[in-house]
Amino acid sequence: MTANPNTSVPRQIATPDFYDYTWNPIESCRADGRFVTIRWSDGVELQAFDWWLRENAVGAGGVDLATREGLLDPVEFHDLEWVAHVTHTGALEMRFGNLVEPVLYHPGWLRHVAEEQHLPDSWVPQPVSWTVNDQPEPPTHDGAAIFDDPDVVGRWAEDMLRYGLARLRNLPTELDTVRKVAELIGPVRDTNFGQAWDVKADVEMAGHADTNSTANTKLRLGPHTDLPTRETPPGFQFLHCIANETEGGESTMADGAAVVEALEAEHPQHYEALTTLRWVFFNRGPGIDHRWSGPFIDHGVAGSPLTLRAFYPVRGFPDMAPVDQPRAYEAMRVFSEMAASDRFQMRYPFEAGDLIGFDNRRILHGREAFTSGGLRHLRGTYIDQDEVRSFIRADTRRRTNHSDLTTPQFL
Repeated sequence: MTANPNTSVPRQIATPDFYDYTWNPIESCRADGRFVTIRWSDGVELQAFDWWLRENAVGAGGVDLATREGLLDPVEFHDLEWVAHVTHTGALEMRFGNLVEPVLYHPGWLRHVAEEQHLPDSWVPQPVSWTVNDQPEPPTHDGAAIFDDPDVVGRWAEDMLRYGLARLRNLPTELDTVRKVAELIGPVRDTNFGQAWDVKADVEMAGHADTNSTANTKLRLGPHTDLPTRETPPGFQFLHCIANETEGGESTMADGAAVVEALEAEHPQHYEALTTLRWVFFNRGPGIDHRWSGPFIDHGVAGSPLTLRAFYPVRGFPDMAPVDQPRAYEAMRVFSEMAASDRFQMRYPFEAGDLIGFDNRRILHGREAFTSGGLRHLRGTYIDQDEVRSFIRADTRRRTNHSDLTTPQFL
């Protein structure tokens, strides 16, 4: 094992991804059983397992140089003979007994693992919860240049992930605008409503027998999230206003993350009920039967985005013991009352050319009742949260010199 290498001559070393990492030379390494402990001059250390290093050997049977995907099937793992040392440029060199040539590992790539920049929450803005005092209206961007300026898309997407919602104004009012905007970020998610769908509320029409959704009526819609009937509800929803001739009908948004935080602090017994007791959510229709059982507040596994299953028209059955049902209903009532309160619920009008993008699993959206007027026509689509996060990471990579990527620079 060597220490204090001469670091004046960095080398071109392929990494298991498509990033160009800053050359951050290793100071020393040592063998600790099956691990190599790698150390930098500022004291940061990384414990790297021998099989993990072997399967990340780019171009040496571990990672394919063209696709940067792994090649080593776990059945091929065997005890390894290896020797590690630091090269004169500060890279890690591993000599494996079953390989003729040594394998070099980029010290900047190893450093980003040591700093946990490889985890899913890396290279994306961290969520900021808000109440109406913090955020009286959606963060707003001028959408006029969105198809020509990628930085507009980047700023809008970052605000959507940070605050859970962000608005574009001054967009064209053509029917396919919402799809075109969504596809700037990634592929849209299809559902039984189609890849894009219409929300048309005609206030002049007294009846609504032909509609398959209360969204197409003039009635108030309470705070909710869409499609809790799915194992994984859509991540983000985009709603584009084609026309609005109505009065009333203001759109409402509440940050479910802030409501959950307040519920846990102020009503811990209700928080416990909503995070543990399950409900069956059920999409009813002549040709569909979507069902899923889950808690109202679904935290998933560690690191999962918050999922609120909060749409009373499709909440079908309590999936719990009878003794738990009274407290489950009371907890749900308190949560819904908080979400609809002036403390949490933002209200704003929809104007033709507006498009709102929001985290469908975090933001509780709704609408006040219409009072008068004619037609309001919204067109919507869904996109998975994975696509928004992937877009932001790739956009950061596009804009930023990798010497700055140890501290991601968001727009």
